[in-house]
Parts: sequence; structure tokens; C-alpha cells
Amino acid sequence: QCQLNGLWRNDQGSLMEISVLGDSGDFQGQYLTRVTLSGGCAQISPLKGTQQQRGEESWPTFAFTVRWDKFSNATTAFVGQCFVDAGGKETLTTMWLLREAVRSLEEDWKATR
Repeated sequence: QCQLNGLWRNDQGSLMEISVLGDSGDFQGQYLTRVTLSGGCAQISPLKGTQQQRGEESWPTFAFTVRWDKFSNATTAFVGQCFVDAGGKETLTTMWLLREAVRSLEEDWKATR
């Protein structure tokens, strides 16, 4: 069975730590990205999320948000699923949407990546 809590590294070298996983499936942690919109030095950013109830499936789906407020005026929402291969290696697959603040409704078209 896949466990979300712990330290994760993605293909870009970013780190995510899920340190608190509640009985209800809610979790929190921190994210250190290696990729920034501003090109500056990234700082640790808070994340909060939830997963489907553990025990219902061995490979849970989950969603979480990261608030990049220390170095960017943007928020990212991630959704994904945790898998375990035959060797016992856990892998998270995700898709994400990043929303950047813009100055006007006319600029809304370029705010989501």
C-alpha cells in the first residue's frame, strides 16, 4: 500500500515533504521547488492537501495546493495518484495547474499554466 507521508523528489529535483497525515486523509507539509517563475532562489513553501480514505484502495488518489507567497504571487494545485511497483518502489504521478496573479481581467488569459 502506498503511503504519502515522507520525503519525495520529482524529475526536476524539487523536494516535497508530507509530514502530517491525519486519519481523515488530510495532510500538510512543505515544498522546495527547483523551478521558479521569477528565476530567483526558491524558498520552502507550505502545502496542504487531502487523499481518499486509506484502506479503500491500495493506490490512493490525492490533491494538494502549494502557496508560493515567499517568492512569487502564485498558487499551484496538484492532483495525482500513488503507485507501488513490483519491487515495492512508491511513485507519485501528478498533473498541476499554476495560477499567477495578473493586474486586470483583460490579462486573465495568461494567468494559468
